[in-house]
Amino acid sequence: MDDIWIWILVSVGIVAGALVMMYVVGYFLPADHEVSRTITLKQQLDVVWQVITDFANMPSWHKDVVKVERLPDKNGHEVWKETQAGDFVMSLETTESTPPTRLVRTIADDGGAFTGRWEFVLTAMEGGCTLSITEFGEVANPFFRFMFRMFMKPEYYLERYLNALEARFADAPTEKK
Repeated sequence: MDDIWIWILVSVGIVAGALVMMYVVGYFLPADHEVSRTITLKQQLDVVWQVITDFANMPSWHKDVVKVERLPDKNGHEVWKETQAGDFVMSLETTESTPPTRLVRTIADDGGAFTGRWEFVLTAMEGGCTLSITEFGEVANPFFRFMFRMFMKPEYYLERYLNALEARFADAPTEKK
């Protein structure tokens, strides 16, 4: 019977030590990140603008977004709640909109595991346009920061969004960066 308690205490000690180590390592990792991706599409600027700002219809072309709800405005800006696959819910505030070239969507949730914004920049070109999205994110909690850096690529959601947009237009982009 005493051997079982020793194994239990050793196991608890190992788990606790691992959690402390992850927290300490996460503490020394940078809290913020910035990552960008660009896609060239064969659609005109105003067509792409209409799709990326039609938040209510996003679930029809972005399979990661299963539900979208309009929330009351915040600071005079529209806010949308997105429910993504796996029941992850996030509210996004449109903090800047300069049709048809610039859109900024900021996480509007208080006390979440992370904060940040996406800045969309559309540029017209012959035969279509380019869309660049830059994510400015911050993961304040050192434990979550450790998990984020170890198990995710910061550009993961940008790439999924752009791939879904590309499929929405059934368009092979001429270039992705």
